[in-house]
Amino acid sequence: MRGVVQGVGFRPFVYQIATKHNLKGWVCNTSGDVKIEVEGERRALDRFLDDLVKLAPPLARLEDIAVTSRPPQGYTGFEIRHSIAEEGKYQLVSPDIATCEPCLKEILDPRDRRYRYPFTNCTNCGPRFTIIEDIPYDRPQTTMRSFKMCHQCQQEYDNPLDRRFHAQPNACPKCGPSLSLVDSNGGSVETDDALAAASRLLKEGRILAIKGLGGFLLACDATNEKAVRLLRERKRRPFKPLAIMVATLDEARRHCQVSEKEEELLTSAQCPIVLLKRNKESTVSPSVAPNLKYLGVMLPYTPLHHILLGETALPLVMTSGNLSEEPIAKDNDEALRRLKGIADYFLLHNRDIYSRYDDSVAIVELDKPQIVRRARAYAPYPVHLLFPSKQVLACGAELKNTFCLTKDNYAFVSQHIGDLENLETMEHFETTLELYKKLFRIEPEVVAYDMHPEYLSTKYARALAEQRKDLRFVPVQHHHAHIVSCMVENGVDSPVIGISFDGTGYGTDGHIWGGEFLIADYKGFERAGHLEYVPMPGGAVAIERPYRMAVSYLLTLLGKDALTPDLTFLKKVSKDEIALIKTQLDKKINSPLTSSSGRLFDAVSALIGIRGRIDYEAQAAIEMEMAADEGERGSYRFAIVEQDGVSVVHLKELFSDILSDLKENVPQAKIAMKFHRTMADMIVQMSQWLSWRSGIRKVALSGGVFQNRLLLRLTADALGKAGFEVLTHSQVPTNDGGVSLGQAVIANFVVTE
Repeated sequence: MRGVVQGVGFRPFVYQIATKHNLKGWVCNTSGDVKIEVEGERRALDRFLDDLVKLAPPLARLEDIAVTSRPPQGYTGFEIRHSIAEEGKYQLVSPDIATCEPCLKEILDPRDRRYRYPFTNCTNCGPRFTIIEDIPYDRPQTTMRSFKMCHQCQQEYDNPLDRRFHAQPNACPKCGPSLSLVDSNGGSVETDDALAAASRLLKEGRILAIKGLGGFLLACDATNEKAVRLLRERKRRPFKPLAIMVATLDEARRHCQVSEKEEELLTSAQCPIVLLKRNKESTVSPSVAPNLKYLGVMLPYTPLHHILLGETALPLVMTSGNLSEEPIAKDNDEALRRLKGIADYFLLHNRDIYSRYDDSVAIVELDKPQIVRRARAYAPYPVHLLFPSKQVLACGAELKNTFCLTKDNYAFVSQHIGDLENLETMEHFETTLELYKKLFRIEPEVVAYDMHPEYLSTKYARALAEQRKDLRFVPVQHHHAHIVSCMVENGVDSPVIGISFDGTGYGTDGHIWGGEFLIADYKGFERAGHLEYVPMPGGAVAIERPYRMAVSYLLTLLGKDALTPDLTFLKKVSKDEIALIKTQLDKKINSPLTSSSGRLFDAVSALIGIRGRIDYEAQAAIEMEMAADEGERGSYRFAIVEQDGVSVVHLKELFSDILSDLKENVPQAKIAMKFHRTMADMIVQMSQWLSWRSGIRKVALSGGVFQNRLLLRLTADALGKAGFEVLTHSQVPTNDGGVSLGQAVIANFVVTE
């Protein structure tokens, strides 16, 4: 048996069904699979095989069953044998899994020996990937090896009929990990019950750093405006939304609208953060998600969380334990050092975390779950490939980085690494990469990387090229990788019309792309169309100050007369800076050309007075999406012009129409909606034109701009009505977190040609 068949209660399951059918033999784990030798009557063997598939444990994922026949050996019973390590073999590894119902009942039952024990788990739940150092998955290969089981735990562990049989993190208050509470200086807080004390502190408005499955979370009372604002100030995160954790599904409904599909996602074994539409009557502080209609909500996924949420009786902010843009802290000493000055107290435990792991984030859109950040409970489960791949390392993008390793028919996309903009995140990248290579026995023969010369992931690949002359290195265009990642997870290998909309991607002409219409397959692409180029005055500064892009579009497309004093957004910009922007544009100083749809969204948001400066990526576009009046049916003009065999979307009329609406005092919300409808119209018209040219009827939507749920809905609906098959993301993010998957597949086909 191959697949996720270790650490999920598979061997006791096999033991039980073999016993049920009166069969003899054995089962054991190896480094590559689970092996079963079983003998008995033919009909009993057939029923056994049926049950293996139909009744498999809930967390098991069967990838392959290979069956051979041999003469009976005369076994007298059925046994579970010790694991066998095999050189070079690998198996799939289970992600960490949210607390199951039987374990939850135990920790809430005062009569149970695990009552309020925050590390309760069994073969159906608890830590997996974050504690595994190598395979086979046995306790000595995990960070639980330092905890010797007591007699009762050992009995559970050794009993094939117990749900804790070979549950590697099995423990209880007598023999397992324990909690401690310390102050901001690391001084011990005297208490008989660290969890109860932590609950009291949270209710008092204190900020706590809490060690969880894959790292530290920063927590405070989500209904306490003062505490939330203080957390933001200390974390240096003025506006970016914070996630909350609530005790139950009913409590989630008190704060947010929850559809049936969103309920399934919230209560799944993965238990991600789900972005839900906020109820007006919610008591959650407005500062948790300023200017947004959505709250990021998750349910408790560890016993510690269940106890803490139950005893505080509050929704709690639960955000990554880091300063802005750093990796999540995972070790006690590291947390005390890095989070000093943010947390008032630290709730620590003494079970080591081997691999950092952020919380996953998801939405339900187009009636299906879509991953926004892929981490806890999803990685390291692979994406399946339609073809056997070479062993490829894809280094991913700069922002929202993941890497991808391929082998056989699997693509192992890493958990969210973060923005590769500092040494700490780069070290997290390298450490996690080594773990994946070890677990899945991958030694890359091909390395793929982004074409952008300044990305740290690209520099990593190039440094590797200096050391390893035996490897093949393949540069991959950013937007091609986006489209191929969408194709792969949808199981499509024929050419598609690819719409790749994002903020930044290095183009083959040396300009900054981001509003791209491609004809693409796994091997290559044609840039069939794009948004027209405009300069970015100040380069990266224009990303942080969207009003610069608004000035650029107006001056470039409409001329100097468009920049009139009555434009509201200009009143917040100094005359000196306006003069500087004009000089940069006139003399082409530090003003790279871009076709970015992300910058177009920024420009319109600034122009209509929504957001002129940003605190986090895409804030201007996000707040414009939130402001849009969905009842508005109008749209704006644009033109598609053929230039040297490429279809270019000209935007002069769009900006002219927006200026007219501003002069006529059309409400901001209506302009925002008309702009969204225009972007959807643009995509449909370009798709129709490219389909007429190519005969292709599949359209793949990818890139961070399609995190805009309003745009995604409008676009998918319009394309569907126009007769197109629409491909969107679900397994990997549409943002740059999915780029590594596309890079790996493209590189495999480039070197195979």
